[in-house]
Amino acid sequence: YKVTPIPASDALRETTVAKDKGVFLPKIALIDIDGVIVNQRNTSLLSSGDNPMATILEKLQRAEMDNSVKAIVLRINSPGGSVTATDIIYRKIKGIEEDKKKPVIASMIDVAASGGYYIACAADKIFAEPTTVTGSIGVIMQTMTLKSMLDKIGIKTDAIKSGPNKDAGSPFRPMKPEERKIFQHMINQFYERFLSVVSSSRKRDIKYIRKLADGRVYTGADAIKLGLIDKLGGLNEALIYAKKVAKIDKAKIVMYHRPTGYRGSIYSEATVPGAKLQQKSLINLQMPLHLRAQGTFLYLWQP
Repeated sequence: YKVTPIPASDALRETTVAKDKGVFLPKIALIDIDGVIVNQRNTSLLSSGDNPMATILEKLQRAEMDNSVKAIVLRINSPGGSVTATDIIYRKIKGIEEDKKKPVIASMIDVAASGGYYIACAADKIFAEPTTVTGSIGVIMQTMTLKSMLDKIGIKTDAIKSGPNKDAGSPFRPMKPEERKIFQHMINQFYERFLSVVSSSRKRDIKYIRKLADGRVYTGADAIKLGLIDKLGGLNEALIYAKKVAKIDKAKIVMYHRPTGYRGSIYSEATVPGAKLQQKSLINLQMPLHLRAQGTFLYLWQP
């Protein structure tokens, strides 16, 4: 059996996962945007994990403050997430590009849809595989009504509230038309912001983007024809391009991880579920996102 000591600190550590020949090489930081992006700790029965948004921001901050990091490559494999968490990460990336003058390149893998695409729009250049699923430009708010089920088992609910809309969106009764109007107004605001982000990134008229933004997804092969991405290519192509725009011939590729997370190559996982020894679990049950995210505004592709 292998005995792994529990580290004293959970602070991010840096590992070199690839390098060119030479010494004292500049760095390219490879940062993963992986899974559903929310501002809450990922938990399951008998285990807990990192807050995805906080971890991504921590890695971006590490790369931003390291003067030897000359470029950042975002490896995106995400269907999106909550509206605010997505936007916070987007603005952090834009700030790094503007303040530190470090180029940021996005490399889409299997899925970079909705909020995943929103974040990619912060990059200087977007790469995607021909088979990448991207797009899904839009906003969704999932709700459910439990009233019929509760009626069958004889449970009634009653809300004592300060105003008529205080319990708007409650799962314990059908949504009223006036409540739907309130939520639709908010959805429209978030949608317009998404359109503005894509229009600015792709340098396309917002009317053109609106035609593409009916919520559908596109393959990478279609996305490049529509102008939603810049180049077809994988992670290696994105890393080569990062060197070019950073004006460096050689570099070492680094990743950031928690102390017990092993990184052997540029294809290593970004996040290892239950990576911390003291948090490993024999049971791993999670509710579907649409049940956990009742009433949450999402930039999310969730077929």
